[in-house]
Amino acid sequence: MKAFIHPSAIVENPQNIGEGTKIWHWVHVMPKAKTGRNCVLGQNVFVGNDVILGNNVRVQNNVSIYDAVRLEDDVFCGPSMVFTNVINPRSAIERKEEYLKTIVRRGASIGANATIVCGNEIGKFAFIGAGSVVTKPVKDFALVVGNPAKQIGWVSKAGHRLSFDENNTAICKETGEKYRIIDNKVSIIEA
Repeated sequence: MKAFIHPSAIVENPQNIGEGTKIWHWVHVMPKAKTGRNCVLGQNVFVGNDVILGNNVRVQNNVSIYDAVRLEDDVFCGPSMVFTNVINPRSAIERKEEYLKTIVRRGASIGANATIVCGNEIGKFAFIGAGSVVTKPVKDFALVVGNPAKQIGWVSKAGHRLSFDENNTAICKETGEKYRIIDNKVSIIEA
């Protein structure tokens, strides 16, 4: 299935849009940006030139994905969340050569109105709470909230909070997958 592009959207290079992707009202995708297959870009999304989106990425309304951002497969970006690309922006000083790379790893979710300060990596299947401000890297499966964002727990691949027992193991209530904490990192031990 070809990509769907709403008539009000501006997609400067449709050849860079993956099969099955849906691009909705008032979206602007710059000419060098690339999307994978089956992505959804909600109303009023901006995608910069130096942006790569993996497969099955969901970007909700009013999100700008600026240069130097990479979203791996299955990433979710909640409504009005924010990516930055320069640490110390000034209107009178151009700092395009100072853009810091931000990577959001596979399966991570970023809540509505959260801010991701540039130069950080969001780990696989991490969950960023709504309104959080991420100022440092986030571990795989970590649940972070607040301003600045702090880790308050762990989540499963399905996005459920994990409760670990005395053996440092937990089971996802939806999938039955078993997780273990080793050296302050979470791994799946049974799928």
